[in-house]
Amino acid sequence: MYKLRALPVVFFAALILLSCRGKRGDPNVSATTGWRYNDPDNGGFEVTVGAEQQTGPGLVLIEGGRFTMGRVQQDVMFDWNNEPRTVTVSSFYMDETEVRNVDYREYLFWLRRVYLDYPEVYRRALPDTLVWRSPMGYNDPYVQYYFRHPSYNDYPVVGVSWVKANDYCLWRTDRVNEQLLIDEGELNPDPNQLNEKNFNTEAYLAGQYEGVVNQLRPSLNPNQTERRTNFEDGLLLPGYRLPTEAEWEFAAYALRGNTFEERVYERRIYPWDGHNVRNSVKRHRGDMMANFVRGRGDMMGVAGGLNDNGSITTDVKSYWPNDYGLYCMAGNVNEWVQDVYRPLSSMDVDGFNPFRGNVFTDLRRDANGVVVPKDRLGRLYIDTVKDSDVADRYNYQKGDYRNYRDGDLQSAIPGGADWNTEDNKPGSLRMYAQDQTDYTTLINDNARVYKGGSWKDRAYWLNPSTRRFLDQESCRDDIGFRCAMIRVGSPSGF
Repeated sequence: MYKLRALPVVFFAALILLSCRGKRGDPNVSATTGWRYNDPDNGGFEVTVGAEQQTGPGLVLIEGGRFTMGRVQQDVMFDWNNEPRTVTVSSFYMDETEVRNVDYREYLFWLRRVYLDYPEVYRRALPDTLVWRSPMGYNDPYVQYYFRHPSYNDYPVVGVSWVKANDYCLWRTDRVNEQLLIDEGELNPDPNQLNEKNFNTEAYLAGQYEGVVNQLRPSLNPNQTERRTNFEDGLLLPGYRLPTEAEWEFAAYALRGNTFEERVYERRIYPWDGHNVRNSVKRHRGDMMANFVRGRGDMMGVAGGLNDNGSITTDVKSYWPNDYGLYCMAGNVNEWVQDVYRPLSSMDVDGFNPFRGNVFTDLRRDANGVVVPKDRLGRLYIDTVKDSDVADRYNYQKGDYRNYRDGDLQSAIPGGADWNTEDNKPGSLRMYAQDQTDYTTLINDNARVYKGGSWKDRAYWLNPSTRRFLDQESCRDDIGFRCAMIRVGSPSGF
């Protein structure tokens, strides 16, 4: 009898214990105050629970991890600029393909349609089609046709400088977030945006863009009935941007398909397995894995059996994707990355998300903390951090990390210096321009890294670890770009 009477007691005790645990583990209840989130009776503090970042248009999730960044083959250029080191790259997103001509034309169309009173905005964004001209080659037809003709819609855009590529990323961020708000029902499409009165993500979050409002979100705050979407809602995406050098190299190698229980069983030379540039799969055996120069004057093979099928660039989805699903991470066009070039960056940058080129910025605000009005093109003013207290928390140069332990001021080498010494290896000559009797460095804060190899490069440059640099205002017929985005939340996407 005693045991029978005790059963209900044990049962109810278990229910009470489970209910207490459920309350403590309830994501809608504050773990520090016990107050419920999203409850108007408690003041209406709104918290989005269980949100995961959605994948933006054109992007592929790149699951991060540890890898050996740097040289994997003989340094035939004697640059000594990429010593192997172990680094960790956090998960991020990257474009499946290089940005296409049709993508960039969409950008130009929008600029021309919106900035009617500022035609210089459109003109500055135009790609330089004259990059196709060659003093001793007949490439003039590409000047007129490559960017505009629909036959080249899906070919990578070229003739775009690093600066123009970054401007495209900013524009793409705004258009994607505007569409997300339209899909949410908060805004209506507004094809009549004009000049500075256009949707800008930062301006919208700061309350400086009205737009064509359809229906605002209901507010749980007792003092207001509706509100705008804010970043805490988890709807708007982080900004599109150029990938860092470490991100680009990590994504190109795609070692997720080359590991077993955290062991990389073969360090790759290219974005595919093996040491060869031809496909080893029986069905496609012998086919080229990328678009590059096979030998002097051999750009595409022999008529009747064109091997890489590209005399210049090719469709951005040509060849086989790597193990992340990314196309043309070797060949076709080189690609801009975010980093400032320094030969010895491998010795200075962090082991986690290595990057060189930080310039810490903040929104410009007035004395009351209100964001100042936008500039004439509709963007909020962004200032380099200048407050000494803030700058000291970050670095020694008030917001600018590009020159960290740089040594540029000591880079002028006297003309009589011995170039055969350990400090002046033969490959270093390319980094200097001779002015009378002195050698002056060509490397400065505007020198940006590009990677990947192109349709006019030899196979050596298809290795993702190789690196070259060019002034950020310059452009060429063999350099394009693709965009990236941070992954917020769980690294694996669930």
